[in-house]
Amino acid sequence: MNYLNAEHISKSFGDLILFEDLSFSIHKDQKIALIAKNGSGKTSILNILSGKEQPDHGQIVIRKGLRLAFLDQEPKLNSSLTVEETINAMDIPILRTIEHYEKALKDPDNTEAYQKAFEAMERDNAWEFENQYQQILSQLQLHNLSVKVSTLSGGQKKRLALAQTLLTQPDILVLDEPTNHLDLEMIEWLEDYFSKTDITLFMVTHDRYFLERVCNEILELDHGKLYAYKGNYSYYLEKKEARLLVEASELGKSKQLYKKELDWMRRQPKARTTKSKSRIDDFSEIKAKVHQRRKEHEVQLEINMERLGSKIIEFHNVSKAFGNTNILDGFDYTFRKGERIGIIGKNGTGKSTFLNLLTNSLQPDGGKIVIGDTVKIGYYTQKGIKVKPGQKVIEVIKAFGDYLPLAKGRQISAQQLLERFLFDRKKQYDFVEKLSGGEQKRLYLCTVLIQNPNVLILDEPTNDLDIVTLNVLESFLLDYPGVLVVVSHDRYFMDKIVDHLFVFRGHGIIEDFPGNYSDFRTYDSSKSEISEKLAPVTSTITKSENINKANKLSYNEQKEFKNLESKIRSLELDKKHLEQKFTNPELSQDAINTLSQELQEIITAIETKELRWFELAEKFESS
Repeated sequence: MNYLNAEHISKSFGDLILFEDLSFSIHKDQKIALIAKNGSGKTSILNILSGKEQPDHGQIVIRKGLRLAFLDQEPKLNSSLTVEETINAMDIPILRTIEHYEKALKDPDNTEAYQKAFEAMERDNAWEFENQYQQILSQLQLHNLSVKVSTLSGGQKKRLALAQTLLTQPDILVLDEPTNHLDLEMIEWLEDYFSKTDITLFMVTHDRYFLERVCNEILELDHGKLYAYKGNYSYYLEKKEARLLVEASELGKSKQLYKKELDWMRRQPKARTTKSKSRIDDFSEIKAKVHQRRKEHEVQLEINMERLGSKIIEFHNVSKAFGNTNILDGFDYTFRKGERIGIIGKNGTGKSTFLNLLTNSLQPDGGKIVIGDTVKIGYYTQKGIKVKPGQKVIEVIKAFGDYLPLAKGRQISAQQLLERFLFDRKKQYDFVEKLSGGEQKRLYLCTVLIQNPNVLILDEPTNDLDIVTLNVLESFLLDYPGVLVVVSHDRYFMDKIVDHLFVFRGHGIIEDFPGNYSDFRTYDSSKSEISEKLAPVTSTITKSENINKANKLSYNEQKEFKNLESKIRSLELDKKHLEQKFTNPELSQDAINTLSQELQEIITAIETKELRWFELAEKFESS
């Protein structure tokens, strides 16, 4: 069913033509992503679809009675209202139905008005609205409904705006960078919600895993032309490569870029569907994968980084808290040459605080941080660049340096670095205030890189960058020889760039995980499943540890009792792994028979060990 048609739309600002004569349609249940370089007019297209802007030429034709909702990149909320008041202030039919019903209750003598209001409540199923919005707010982790919007963080405001949008129950949902300002847990929740819900979407996002797992069509705006790809991100990469192959030969670099990206996508595991079978207690497999990933990369840009001594940055028993909230609690770590650390965790667990401690812009409450004499830090913050009126792009970067030194006496000039990050020579002489938000972020990134730091710290570098720029940045960072520390909610970016993770759990707890984000997600999911299954085991063992001396278990029995949990865990993982093999449609009958025998052996082993565990537990309980 056709919902909306964009017919020959055009938009320009003065002499700048964003796009012209574009036509496309949106049909029921389509989940469409729009991909284009920053400054190509993506946000303008979304504003035109939502009615916030009008096209210079052409028109938008929407099916009569259709409900369209728009989630802006920076949602505008009334800061004086509470969370609950914000929901109740929405202009949606169901709230008007509830308002009419409450008004009818105040005038019981008007039975006709009451009957109409009651029937409207039944028809719209308005009785459940309060439960619905409370459930959605809970899923989005907005539990305190009485808190003022003015006190919410950027991520909480984005989640509140998202709740508003979902509660309108639109026929078409238009989204501008929906994952910006959301932590990884919320991004995965939203991804799961959209992938399983029959909802029609039209969005702009740079999150490539989101594109991969949610979208079923991609529109690409490239050099003023619109290309449609009926599939997800992998399909888009494949067909994009095929299209470039038949185009002009000067697009060789783009062909190679997309080919590398496609190869990488094909090699990646599905983070939430593939389960690790032996990573709970042993990280050697993940470490081996990390080293292999680094070996596979071919260095293209040999940066001649300033010398980095043996002492880089050391944390010695560092503590930091804000009020009753612990950020670091006796944290120790010594940074090593060439390591690439990703930092993940929920919003508010202290990731940005950690970066500020790293850069000495914030002092610890306890312990000390030692920074080596040869360390030169480059710090990309979320604040972005300060735009000065009348300043040109090339002038901004030259204020920080004229060139970046490469190996063997070579160098890359400021102009060449800008070109690498998609500022052509004409664009380099544009005024900075004319740049889009994403282009300004791209320029800011160049100002940090041109200073040739040997420790590079990036706080959410992927926000507002288009996918083409992200590919360029990833390629640059893979060549970067120094210490790299990255905070990012972009899972795809983290998978390609980092070797291990600092996982901020909150309450001052930081885990060092030796792998990238997909490795961690796989490990964490497996661990969670087993923890739930063996919760009674864990609680009983905890109890046993407190009264070991008084029970009747011998020393060997105590040792066996403690080891049974991990053995059962391991067997459960082996069982799940084996069961997944049965989904292969190409299995022969002999292979099925062999797998069945192996599966039965594992099931028998689990039953035997569980029985033994219960024997020991019963003996323990009677002590």
